[in-house]
Amino acid sequence: MAAEARLGTAYDCRMRAFGLVALLSALCAPLALAQRDAVKTVASSRLTVSVNNRSGQLALDSEADLSTPQSGVTRAIVVFHGLQRNAGGYLHDVEEARSKAGAAGSKTLLLAPQFLDEDDARAYKLPADVLRWHGSRWEAGEPATHPAPLSSYDAIDAILARLSDRALFPDLREIVLAGHSGGGQIVQRYAVVGRQIAAVEKADIALRYVVANPSSYVYFDQYRPVTGRCPEFNNWKYGLQDGPPYVGSPSAAELETTYISRHVTYLLGGDDNDSNGRDIDKVCAAELQGATRLQRGANYFKYLESRHATGLEQRVFLVPGVGHNARAMFTSVCGIDALFETGKCKAARVK
Repeated sequence: MAAEARLGTAYDCRMRAFGLVALLSALCAPLALAQRDAVKTVASSRLTVSVNNRSGQLALDSEADLSTPQSGVTRAIVVFHGLQRNAGGYLHDVEEARSKAGAAGSKTLLLAPQFLDEDDARAYKLPADVLRWHGSRWEAGEPATHPAPLSSYDAIDAILARLSDRALFPDLREIVLAGHSGGGQIVQRYAVVGRQIAAVEKADIALRYVVANPSSYVYFDQYRPVTGRCPEFNNWKYGLQDGPPYVGSPSAAELETTYISRHVTYLLGGDDNDSNGRDIDKVCAAELQGATRLQRGANYFKYLESRHATGLEQRVFLVPGVGHNARAMFTSVCGIDALFETGKCKAARVK
């Protein structure tokens, strides 16, 4: 869409030359859509992401200054937005969940990174050092377009490195990475390939993941629950082939062995069952995982269970009556349990 918008700007949409009207209408429409697609609010805080002498500033919303000591904080929840990049809205959703959690939510710091795109940068005339991605490619760990080709996973590494700095967070005992929809995608795949995870665990900080209603998951082999022809079915982000630079060419067996030991909660909306719902991934590689987000989540967990009779440190929480809605998911009884370990939700058996 952004590429089409840039092409559209090269034309004057007021031209009335015979034979060009239809063409120009098609070009101007994506331009208007791109402008409407800019985020309503850009997060006010920044975090430096630096890898191999390349750096950029990640936009994020945070309840506290991450550069000053935050004694007394025992849990940090990092919540990841979906396709609309509304980080502030997601932060408010989890603030509401924390309020409902009561004592279980005390001493919890909330922060929400914002993966801005090129349209946002243009609309808000952002400084050149602010990280931005092409479209939604941040969901899969692709490199930023500016100011340096840093992966969105590099950004998560930077967040985890800051939170596990004992000089800044001396009392931190747990970090939760939680995401809904596109945010669920980035969390699930980071749990597979993230580089900073070992350092967090070495700092004696537990790390949990809440994966809510993503459109797809990364599989470790060529099995898919739906049969169909799709030449690219095993390419990243659906499989492990041809991953971005951050992912490289890893050993599938090693990644899977490590992944099943991660403490992952798959938070699935019982009514997220519309095969043509808003923003659901319709490419063939996604559809081989199931027709709906609910089905894809259930299929993925069954896939893991079938391969690991023991050692699978993961669970499914089903939220009845809720569709594709981040606020309703995170503020539900099971959403609050997934985030704050209240013990009030019973893990579901997927069918």
